[in-house]
Amino acid sequence: MAFSSFSFLCFPLSFILLLLPSSSSPPNLPILFFDEAYTHLFGDDNLLVLKDGKSVHLHLDQRTGAGFVSQDLYLHGFFSASIKLPADYSAGVVVAFYMSNGDMFENNHDEIDFEFLGNIRGKEWRVQTNIYGNGSTNVGREERYGLWFDPAEDFHQYSILWTDSVIIFYVDEVPIREVKRTASMGGKFPSKPMTLYATIWDGSGWATNGGKYKVNYKYAPYIAQFSKFVLHGCTVDPIDLHFSKCDDLTQNSEATIPNDITTAKTRKMESFRRKHMTYSYCYDRLRYKIPPAECVIVPQEAERLRKFDPVTFGKGRPHHRGKHHHSS
Repeated sequence: MAFSSFSFLCFPLSFILLLLPSSSSPPNLPILFFDEAYTHLFGDDNLLVLKDGKSVHLHLDQRTGAGFVSQDLYLHGFFSASIKLPADYSAGVVVAFYMSNGDMFENNHDEIDFEFLGNIRGKEWRVQTNIYGNGSTNVGREERYGLWFDPAEDFHQYSILWTDSVIIFYVDEVPIREVKRTASMGGKFPSKPMTLYATIWDGSGWATNGGKYKVNYKYAPYIAQFSKFVLHGCTVDPIDLHFSKCDDLTQNSEATIPNDITTAKTRKMESFRRKHMTYSYCYDRLRYKIPPAECVIVPQEAERLRKFDPVTFGKGRPHHRGKHHHSS
C-alpha cells in the first residue's frame, strides 16, 4: 500500500494525547498488565511474566534471546516502559524497545527505535535512537548517548511520543531527541501503523566497539527487566488499516497539551545533548559528505562532536560505510 494511502489517518497531537500531562510523565496514564497489552514473540522460557502480571524478565543465554510484541497495531500515540538493564559485563548484548511494521511492509517499513548497547565491565551502557520511514534504511538516522545514571542499577522510564508531525524520545521525563516532520523528509517520516516490540539478543557483530567485544556467555543469563507498560494511542484494525479507534479519545476531557516541547523541556533536552550525546548521523562526515536534507546543524553540537571524535565528525575523507544494524 502506498504511503499516501495513510495520509487521512494522521491525527494532531492534542487529539491523540489529551490525557497526557504536560510533563509527559506516564503515572496519570493506565499501567497495563502484560497479558492485556503484549504477547510472547520468541524465546520460549526465556520470557518470564512475574506474579504481579505487570513485570516481565527477558533472558539472553547461549540458546536464545527473547522478546514480546504488542497485541494491537497503532497509528500515533505515547508508548512507554520502565526498564532495568543487565549489570556487570554486557558487551555485545542489545536490548531494544521499538516500533516497527516490518512484518507487514517488508520493502517499505517504518521503525522508531530505542536500542541499548551493552559494554565491557567498567564501561557504561549506551543508548541509541533511530528512525526509518517507508523503507529508508539506506540512510541511518542514529544518535547515541551516555546517560546520567547507571541503567543497570534501577528501573528508568523510556518513552516514545509519535504523532503525524513529530517524534520525541524521552528518558524518564527528559526529552532527549525531537524529530520533526519536514517537507525534505517526504515519505521517510514514519507514517504507517506499527506494533511495539521489546527484545534482548546477541549483537556481538556490531554492538560494542564495532564488534570488537562479543557476548561472553559465562556471564549468562543476561536479564532485561520490564514494567510499567503504557500503550496510549490510536489502535488500528490489522485487517482494515483505514479503520482507527480514536473516536473516544478526546471526549469528556478538558486537558490539552501543546504540539511542541515546552521551553523548560527544551532547555533540559539541550542540556542533555550537550553533556551526553556522543554520535549523530547529521554530523558524520565519513558517512555523509553532505548532511541529509532534514538535518538542522547546531554549531555548538558540531564543534563539541568534532572535538570528541575528529575523524568521524571532522573533515576527513569520506568513504563508503554500510548501513548500521537495527533492531528488527
